[in-house]
Amino acid sequence: MFGILRTEKRGQAGREASAGQEAQAVRQNRVLTEDGEPLEYLTFPLLERTGIIGHLFSTRIGGVSRGECATMNFSVERDENRENVLENYRRIARVLDCQVADMVASHQTHTTNIRRMTWADKGKGILRTRDYADVDGMVTDEPGLVLNTFYADCVPLYFVDPIHHAIGLAHSGWRGTVGRMGERMVETMEAQFGSRPEELYAAIGPSICRDCYEVSEDVAVQFIRMLGDQVATPGKEPGKHQLDLWLANELILRQAGLLPSHIAVTDICTCHNSQYLFSHRASGGRRGSLAAFLMLKD
Repeated sequence: MFGILRTEKRGQAGREASAGQEAQAVRQNRVLTEDGEPLEYLTFPLLERTGIIGHLFSTRIGGVSRGECATMNFSVERDENRENVLENYRRIARVLDCQVADMVASHQTHTTNIRRMTWADKGKGILRTRDYADVDGMVTDEPGLVLNTFYADCVPLYFVDPIHHAIGLAHSGWRGTVGRMGERMVETMEAQFGSRPEELYAAIGPSICRDCYEVSEDVAVQFIRMLGDQVATPGKEPGKHQLDLWLANELILRQAGLLPSHIAVTDICTCHNSQYLFSHRASGGRRGSLAAFLMLKD
Protein backbone atom coordinates (compact mmCIF):
# COMPACT_ATOMS: atom_id res chain seq x y z
CA MET A 1 0.00 0.00 0.00
CA PHE A 2 1.24 3.48 -0.78
CA GLY A 3 2.36 5.63 2.13
CA ILE A 4 -0.46 7.96 3.12
CA LEU A 5 0.49 11.57 2.40
CA ARG A 6 -0.91 14.64 4.08
CA THR A 7 -1.31 17.27 1.39
CA GLU A 8 -1.78 21.03 1.71
CA LYS A 9 -4.60 22.74 -0.16
CA ARG A 10 -3.56 25.46 -2.58
CA GLY A 11 -5.68 28.56 -2.35
CA GLN A 12 -5.26 28.82 1.42
CA ALA A 13 -3.62 31.87 2.99
CA GLY A 14 -3.57 33.88 -0.22
CA ARG A 15 -2.44 31.04 -2.49
CA GLU A 16 -4.27 30.28 -5.71
CA ALA A 17 -3.69 27.51 -8.17
CA SER A 18 -1.91 28.45 -11.38
CA ALA A 19 -4.25 28.86 -14.35
CA GLY A 20 -4.39 25.60 -16.25
CA GLN A 21 -2.34 23.74 -13.64
CA GLU A 22 -3.07 20.03 -13.31
CA ALA A 23 -5.15 18.98 -10.35
CA GLN A 24 -2.60 16.25 -9.66
CA ALA A 25 0.71 18.07 -9.48
CA VAL A 26 2.57 15.11 -7.95
CA ARG A 27 1.98 11.40 -8.53
CA GLN A 28 2.91 8.56 -6.18
CA ASN A 29 4.53 5.54 -7.83
CA ARG A 30 5.40 2.10 -6.55
CA VAL A 31 7.63 -0.68 -7.88
CA LEU A 32 9.12 -3.79 -6.31
CA THR A 33 12.84 -4.16 -5.69
CA GLU A 34 14.75 -7.30 -6.64
CA ASP A 35 14.08 -8.46 -3.07
CA GLY A 36 10.35 -8.06 -3.59
CA GLU A 37 10.10 -5.05 -1.27
CA PRO A 38 8.10 -1.94 -2.24
CA LEU A 39 10.00 1.13 -3.43
CA GLU A 40 7.98 4.34 -3.63
CA TYR A 41 8.82 7.56 -5.45
CA LEU A 42 7.12 10.72 -6.70
CA THR A 43 6.86 12.15 -10.22
CA PHE A 44 5.33 15.17 -11.95
CA PRO A 45 2.77 14.45 -14.70
CA LEU A 46 3.41 17.89 -16.21
CA LEU A 47 7.07 17.06 -16.82
CA GLU A 48 6.27 13.55 -18.05
CA ARG A 49 4.06 15.00 -20.76
CA THR A 50 7.09 16.58 -22.45
CA GLY A 51 8.10 13.04 -23.44
CA ILE A 52 11.84 13.70 -23.28
CA ILE A 53 12.83 13.10 -19.65
CA GLY A 54 13.06 10.54 -16.90
CA HIS A 55 12.76 11.87 -13.37
CA LEU A 56 11.69 11.19 -9.81
CA PHE A 57 11.77 12.46 -6.26
CA SER A 58 12.63 9.83 -3.67
CA THR A 59 10.73 8.89 -0.52
CA ARG A 60 11.97 7.06 2.57
CA ILE A 61 10.42 3.81 1.29
CA GLY A 62 12.41 1.12 -0.50
CA GLY A 63 16.04 1.44 0.55
CA VAL A 64 18.44 -0.45 2.79
CA SER A 65 19.77 2.26 5.15
CA ARG A 66 19.06 1.81 8.84
CA GLY A 67 18.37 3.85 11.97
CA GLU A 68 17.79 7.57 11.52
CA CYS A 69 18.53 7.19 7.80
CA ALA A 70 15.99 4.42 7.19
CA THR A 71 15.54 3.41 4.51
CA MET A 72 16.15 5.31 1.26
CA ASN A 73 18.98 7.68 2.20
CA PHE A 74 21.34 9.28 -0.33
CA SER A 75 23.75 11.06 2.02
CA VAL A 76 27.08 9.33 2.56
CA GLU A 77 27.89 11.87 5.26
CA ARG A 78 24.81 10.90 7.30
CA ASP A 79 25.00 7.13 6.81
CA GLU A 80 27.80 5.15 8.43
CA ASN A 81 27.45 2.43 5.79
CA ARG A 82 28.51 3.73 2.37
CA GLU A 83 27.54 0.46 0.71
CA ASN A 84 23.94 0.95 1.85
CA VAL A 85 23.86 4.36 0.15
CA LEU A 86 25.29 2.91 -3.05
CA GLU A 87 22.66 0.16 -3.00
CA ASN A 88 19.99 2.86 -2.68
CA TYR A 89 21.46 4.52 -5.75
CA ARG A 90 21.46 1.21 -7.63
CA ARG A 91 17.77 0.73 -6.85
CA ILE A 92 16.90 4.19 -8.19
CA ALA A 93 19.09 3.58 -11.25
CA ARG A 94 16.98 0.51 -12.06
CA VAL A 95 13.82 2.63 -11.85
CA LEU A 96 15.33 5.20 -14.23
CA ASP A 97 16.83 2.50 -16.50
CA CYS A 98 20.34 3.85 -16.13
CA GLN A 99 23.57 3.13 -14.25
CA VAL A 100 24.82 4.80 -11.07
CA ALA A 101 27.88 5.76 -13.11
CA ASP A 102 25.59 7.89 -15.30
CA MET A 103 24.69 10.16 -12.36
CA VAL A 104 26.33 13.39 -11.22
CA ALA A 105 25.69 14.98 -7.83
CA SER A 106 25.56 18.59 -6.69
CA HIS A 107 27.65 20.08 -3.86
CA GLN A 108 25.04 22.13 -2.02
CA THR A 109 25.97 25.06 0.20
CA HIS A 110 22.84 27.25 -0.20
CA THR A 111 24.29 29.27 -3.07
CA THR A 112 22.79 30.19 -6.44
CA ASN A 113 25.83 28.82 -8.27
CA ILE A 114 24.97 26.75 -11.35
CA ARG A 115 27.22 24.40 -13.31
CA ARG A 116 26.76 22.93 -16.77
CA MET A 117 27.37 19.19 -16.53
CA THR A 118 28.69 16.95 -19.31
CA TRP A 119 29.49 13.27 -19.70
CA ALA A 120 32.96 14.07 -18.38
CA ASP A 121 31.27 14.68 -15.00
CA LYS A 122 29.42 11.38 -14.77
CA GLY A 123 29.87 9.59 -11.45
CA LYS A 124 31.15 12.67 -9.64
CA GLY A 125 29.91 13.08 -6.09
CA ILE A 126 28.81 9.44 -5.97
CA LEU A 127 31.46 7.12 -7.40
CA ARG A 128 34.14 9.73 -8.12
CA THR A 129 35.50 12.73 -6.25
CA ARG A 130 34.02 16.06 -7.29
CA ASP A 131 36.34 18.63 -8.84
CA TYR A 132 33.85 21.42 -8.11
CA ALA A 133 32.27 22.89 -4.99
CA ASP A 134 29.40 25.19 -4.01
CA VAL A 135 27.08 24.02 -6.77
CA ASP A 136 23.35 24.13 -5.96
CA GLY A 137 22.10 24.07 -9.56
CA MET A 138 23.01 21.97 -12.58
CA VAL A 139 22.05 22.04 -16.26
CA THR A 140 22.79 19.78 -19.21
CA ASP A 141 21.74 18.97 -22.75
CA GLU A 142 23.47 15.59 -22.86
CA PRO A 143 21.06 12.61 -23.03
CA GLY A 144 21.54 9.89 -20.45
CA LEU A 145 23.37 12.07 -17.92
CA VAL A 146 21.37 12.02 -14.66
CA LEU A 147 21.39 15.16 -12.51
CA ASN A 148 21.13 14.48 -8.75
CA THR A 149 20.41 16.92 -5.87
CA PHE A 150 19.58 16.42 -2.17
CA TYR A 151 16.81 17.53 0.23
CA ALA A 152 15.26 17.31 3.68
CA ASP A 153 12.92 20.38 3.69
CA CYS A 154 14.42 22.68 1.03
CA VAL A 155 12.79 23.10 -2.38
CA PRO A 156 13.66 20.99 -5.45
CA LEU A 157 13.30 22.87 -8.74
CA TYR A 158 13.05 20.87 -11.98
CA PHE A 159 13.33 22.46 -15.46
CA VAL A 160 12.66 20.93 -18.88
CA ASP A 161 13.09 22.59 -22.28
CA PRO A 162 11.37 20.30 -24.82
CA ILE A 163 12.33 22.57 -27.74
CA HIS A 164 16.10 22.67 -27.23
CA HIS A 165 16.24 19.36 -25.34
CA ALA A 166 17.86 20.67 -22.18
CA ILE A 167 17.18 20.20 -18.48
CA GLY A 168 18.06 21.74 -15.14
CA LEU A 169 17.80 20.74 -11.49
CA ALA A 170 18.33 23.01 -8.49
CA HIS A 171 18.26 23.07 -4.70
CA SER A 172 16.58 26.16 -3.26
CA GLY A 173 16.29 26.72 0.50
CA TRP A 174 15.34 30.12 1.84
CA ARG A 175 18.73 31.56 0.91
CA GLY A 176 18.55 30.18 -2.60
CA THR A 177 14.97 31.36 -2.97
CA VAL A 178 15.67 34.90 -1.80
CA GLY A 179 18.62 34.80 -4.20
CA ARG A 180 16.09 33.93 -6.94
CA MET A 181 17.58 30.56 -7.82
CA GLY A 182 14.66 29.78 -10.14
CA GLU A 183 15.35 32.90 -12.18
CA ARG A 184 19.09 32.16 -12.22
CA MET A 185 18.32 28.73 -13.67
CA VAL A 186 16.13 30.22 -16.40
CA GLU A 187 18.87 32.72 -17.29
CA THR A 188 21.50 29.98 -17.37
CA MET A 189 19.44 27.75 -19.65
CA GLU A 190 18.81 30.71 -21.94
CA ALA A 191 22.53 31.49 -22.11
CA GLN A 192 23.71 27.88 -22.46
CA PHE A 193 21.05 26.35 -24.70
CA GLY A 194 18.99 29.19 -26.17
CA SER A 195 16.00 28.29 -23.99
CA ARG A 196 13.09 30.72 -23.96
CA PRO A 197 11.24 31.15 -20.64
CA GLU A 198 7.82 30.63 -22.22
CA GLU A 199 8.98 27.28 -23.61
CA LEU A 200 10.25 25.92 -20.30
CA TYR A 201 8.34 23.56 -18.02
CA ALA A 202 9.11 23.57 -14.30
CA ALA A 203 8.15 21.69 -11.16
CA ILE A 204 8.43 22.82 -7.54
CA GLY A 205 8.95 19.67 -5.53
CA PRO A 206 8.06 18.40 -2.03
CA SER A 207 9.50 20.56 0.72
CA ILE A 208 8.44 22.24 3.94
CA CYS A 209 5.09 24.05 3.79
CA ARG A 210 4.10 27.47 5.10
CA ASP A 211 2.38 26.11 8.22
CA CYS A 212 5.53 24.25 9.27
CA TYR A 213 8.14 26.82 8.29
CA GLU A 214 8.52 29.54 10.90
CA VAL A 215 11.29 32.08 10.27
CA SER A 216 12.62 35.19 11.96
CA GLU A 217 11.45 38.64 10.97
CA ASP A 218 14.73 39.56 9.26
CA VAL A 219 14.32 36.60 6.89
CA ALA A 220 10.64 37.32 6.26
CA VAL A 221 11.32 40.98 5.47
CA GLN A 222 13.65 40.02 2.61
CA PHE A 223 10.89 37.98 0.99
CA ILE A 224 8.17 40.56 1.60
CA ARG A 225 10.25 43.30 0.01
CA MET A 226 10.90 41.13 -3.02
CA LEU A 227 7.55 39.38 -3.51
CA GLY A 228 4.93 41.00 -1.27
CA ASP A 229 3.43 40.11 2.08
CA GLN A 230 1.51 37.12 0.67
CA VAL A 231 4.64 34.97 0.94
CA ALA A 232 5.21 35.51 4.67
CA THR A 233 2.25 35.69 7.07
CA PRO A 234 2.41 36.54 10.80
CA GLY A 235 3.68 33.67 12.90
CA LYS A 236 2.47 32.11 16.11
CA GLU A 237 4.48 34.48 18.26
CA PRO A 238 5.81 38.06 17.96
CA GLY A 239 8.73 38.51 15.60
CA LYS A 240 8.04 35.28 13.74
CA HIS A 241 6.54 34.64 10.30
CA GLN A 242 5.31 31.61 8.37
CA LEU A 243 7.22 31.53 5.09
CA ASP A 244 5.68 30.02 1.95
CA LEU A 245 8.58 28.75 -0.14
CA TRP A 246 6.24 27.11 -2.66
CA LEU A 247 4.53 30.37 -3.48
CA ALA A 248 7.78 32.34 -3.40
CA ASN A 249 9.41 30.05 -5.95
CA GLU A 250 6.29 30.02 -8.12
CA LEU A 251 6.17 33.83 -8.20
CA ILE A 252 9.87 33.98 -9.08
CA LEU A 253 9.34 31.57 -11.98
CA ARG A 254 6.39 33.59 -13.25
CA GLN A 255 8.42 36.79 -13.02
CA ALA A 256 11.19 35.03 -14.97
CA GLY A 257 8.72 34.50 -17.83
CA LEU A 258 7.39 30.97 -17.34
CA LEU A 259 3.75 30.43 -18.22
CA PRO A 260 1.51 29.59 -15.23
CA SER A 261 0.28 26.50 -17.06
CA HIS A 262 3.91 25.32 -17.38
CA ILE A 263 4.54 25.26 -13.62
CA ALA A 264 3.61 22.32 -11.37
CA VAL A 265 3.56 23.17 -7.66
CA THR A 266 3.66 20.47 -5.01
CA ASP A 267 1.11 20.13 -2.23
CA ILE A 268 3.26 17.69 -0.23
CA CYS A 269 5.07 18.89 2.90
CA THR A 270 8.18 17.06 4.07
CA CYS A 271 7.65 18.12 7.68
CA HIS A 272 4.01 16.98 7.84
CA ASN A 273 5.03 13.68 6.23
CA SER A 274 8.28 13.00 8.07
CA GLN A 275 7.63 9.23 8.26
CA TYR A 276 7.45 9.15 4.46
CA LEU A 277 9.90 11.94 3.55
CA PHE A 278 12.99 13.10 5.45
CA SER A 279 12.51 16.41 7.27
CA HIS A 280 15.34 18.27 8.98
CA ARG A 281 12.94 20.36 11.03
CA ALA A 282 10.70 17.51 12.14
CA SER A 283 13.64 15.28 13.11
CA GLY A 284 15.80 17.94 14.75
CA GLY A 285 18.49 17.16 12.19
CA ARG A 286 18.53 13.41 12.87
CA ARG A 287 17.70 12.17 9.37
CA GLY A 288 18.91 11.01 5.99
CA SER A 289 18.58 12.86 2.69
CA LEU A 290 15.99 12.62 -0.05
CA ALA A 291 17.12 13.06 -3.64
CA ALA A 292 15.83 14.46 -6.91
CA PHE A 293 16.86 12.90 -10.22
CA LEU A 294 16.40 14.28 -13.75
CA MET A 295 17.72 13.03 -17.10
CA LEU A 296 17.16 13.56 -20.81
CA LYS A 297 16.14 10.38 -22.58
CA ASP A 298 18.27 9.11 -25.45
